[in-house]
Amino acid sequence: MSRPAAHAHTASALAEPLTLAEDKAVELADMFKMLGDPSRLKIVVETLGEPVAVGQIAENLGLSLSLVSHHLRLLRAARLVTADRRGKQIFYKIHDAHVSRVIADMIAHVNEDPE
Repeated sequence: MSRPAAHAHTASALAEPLTLAEDKAVELADMFKMLGDPSRLKIVVETLGEPVAVGQIAENLGLSLSLVSHHLRLLRAARLVTADRRGKQIFYKIHDAHVSRVIADMIAHVNEDPE
């Protein structure tokens, strides 16, 4: 039985082999650890669209403002989200297209029907 075309995008489809230095492996593992917490992961997902205020993230997820602020500090230090101050409010968005693609691809992956 052949695999569906939708699943043909594997590591072998990359134009050139990827390399990962030891220090970058540690950095990448730390990023994945950050996303291993369900609350932090949901906060990152909240930032995939338009920039969103801390209070709105807390309200949307049913979390306390202080907990969301704590998680956002960690996510910002890990370069997963960025902050933009507008007056007294701080708005957060996904750090860049790389992070956005990884999160969106993994959401699509877990939402697929298993083969």
